[in-house]
Amino acid sequence: MEPSSRHDRLTRLAETTLQPGFVGTTVPDWVRRRIAGGGLTSVVLFGRNIVDPEQVARLTAGLRAENRDLIIAIDEEAGDVTRLEAWTGASRPGNLALGAVDDIDLTESVARDIGRELHAAGISLNYAPSADVNSNPLNPVIGARSFGARTDVVSRHTAAWVRGLQSAGVAACAKHFPGHGDTSVDSHHGLPQVSASAEEIAATALPPFVAAMEAGVRVVMTAHLLAPAYDPELPATLSPRILVDLLRGELGFDGLVVTDGIEMSAVTARYGIDGATVRAVKGGADAVCVGGEHAGEATFDQLRGALVQAVLDGTLPEARISEAAARVAEFAAWSGSRTRAVATDDAASDIGLVAARRALRVLTRQSGNGGPGEDGGQGGHDGRDRGPVLPLVGAPHVVELSPTMNLAVDGQTPWGVAAPLSDLLPGTTSVRLTEADLRESGDLLDRKGLDPAAERSLVVVVRDAARHGWMSAAMARLLGSRPDAVVVEMGVPNGAAPGAVHLVTHGATRVSGVAAAEFLAGRR
Repeated sequence: MEPSSRHDRLTRLAETTLQPGFVGTTVPDWVRRRIAGGGLTSVVLFGRNIVDPEQVARLTAGLRAENRDLIIAIDEEAGDVTRLEAWTGASRPGNLALGAVDDIDLTESVARDIGRELHAAGISLNYAPSADVNSNPLNPVIGARSFGARTDVVSRHTAAWVRGLQSAGVAACAKHFPGHGDTSVDSHHGLPQVSASAEEIAATALPPFVAAMEAGVRVVMTAHLLAPAYDPELPATLSPRILVDLLRGELGFDGLVVTDGIEMSAVTARYGIDGATVRAVKGGADAVCVGGEHAGEATFDQLRGALVQAVLDGTLPEARISEAAARVAEFAAWSGSRTRAVATDDAASDIGLVAARRALRVLTRQSGNGGPGEDGGQGGHDGRDRGPVLPLVGAPHVVELSPTMNLAVDGQTPWGVAAPLSDLLPGTTSVRLTEADLRESGDLLDRKGLDPAAERSLVVVVRDAARHGWMSAAMARLLGSRPDAVVVEMGVPNGAAPGAVHLVTHGATRVSGVAAAEFLAGRR
């Protein structure tokens, strides 16, 4: 083969293995050219590409104008991680809420509803569900994205989610292999490590992935973490011991393997973005997701060039990149046929609100022993010392304590209880406070939190309070002055129930806030 023709072939193979994101709500020229050239076979959409469903449908139609089987992927977990509804807040609760209800028919219905919307928008691959077992309650990056801390719960709901989504014609992707739940480091910023033995991982973290495979999942996403039980040197995304020996060999997965965002610090801090890309494909990944933070033609060209050069200098076997590109092409043909063949009902559904209502848990502090107990919340508390009257009488003051979210969660996505409660109880006032706010002013909680609630009910909204010392301390200060306050936990609960009434929503979606507001206002 002539050198130039070999280089051209390798360039096309390299482009096929990349799944880039881009900036804008229309198709950039550089993306269109590379699709038309026959190499680029996949793209990824993020919140920055989305205005509304009609615009997304036009965008995907434009992307497919040159290749009707183009893979168009998105990270639409619903719940706290949403792209389609990044600007409005998710209309469906996330995995933790579904796991709390523990009704696999409901989970399948919610996933099918997500698939219906994605299919109508022209999207063929969803980087969901998270199959991670959130066994570490301090996990900074999984949390409410998981169906829970029990392997059996996560396994059955992962399978149900896969079935529901794929029944609507959109491919599911189980992530983050071999399991990101037992970690305490955010892989966007550092390299997490799983200290469990291979036997422990096989018993706790792997079963949900096996369940996903048995349900027919077509894609598995890798985790940027170190699992020394399998490979003491290379993160899972780059490890042939994990991706080839374990995933394909022991577990028998023969579908598409895609990386988590390759620009994340867990892999780039040591290898660089181009080095991590080459090592991922060499290690067994078929497709490299990029573009969450580095979305542009220059990054695409850099990674394509690194892959080509790695083959030319012998670092990356040509057979390996050919195999990877073939798997991408095979998946593209399959998903393209599903995109065209499956018909979905475009009617709006309220399944998300139904699920959010069912996921709500309410604890009241019973008189007598002071311990938390399940209660309907209606009556039984009529003074500041004994707790609030529910439904709330009059418009309350709401204090929302807001953490800095990990990069998987769009920072612009609305959340909370104040807005929906204002709709139901006009005159409701609110303040949202961060750690930085409280650090700058020592009396801010008094001025903005307690003083406006002097003659009114107080509602304190937290998100993963157990993981944030500052948040737990602020909540304790508020409750010290107002033991009658209602607390709404919109993250992962830890078993405690501070507040005269304690609501747990199992997620911070828009519908979760609506469900909590309905309860507080007595509309349910």
